[in-house]
Amino acid sequence: MNFRGRYKTENPGFQIAPMIDIVFLLLCFFVATQIFSQWEMSIDVQLPTAQSGEVPDRLPGEIIINVMDDGAIVVNQQRLNDESLSALLGRIVGLFPGQPILIRADKSTAYEHVIRVLDLCRKVDIWNISFATTAVNTTS
Repeated sequence: MNFRGRYKTENPGFQIAPMIDIVFLLLCFFVATQIFSQWEMSIDVQLPTAQSGEVPDRLPGEIIINVMDDGAIVVNQQRLNDESLSALLGRIVGLFPGQPILIRADKSTAYEHVIRVLDLCRKVDIWNISFATTAVNTTS
């Protein structure tokens, strides 16, 4: 009794379903980890302290504007002047109304530099603005 001769096994060929699964999982991984690449916590900005300071949940697509102690503005690790920041914010608001902005100002930054950034945000109709602080260490 030769059972092998009756049934011929065919080569299954290239399986597309597992390939689609792997590509989908890679896409999910890169989308999930992409938000961590946008956090600009490595820039040397000494944040002011506040009693109610806490680390809020990050909003998706939140733009971080760093105001250095000399008044320089850094966004995505690029120094921008007032005109280029205004143009960037104008393009973003045109695409995404209600875009959240986080302003990280150094604690030794003059108040006028922070107001200058706020004024630029207001001119392009950005209203969803938050400020970064650190919590006061009360364990001492």
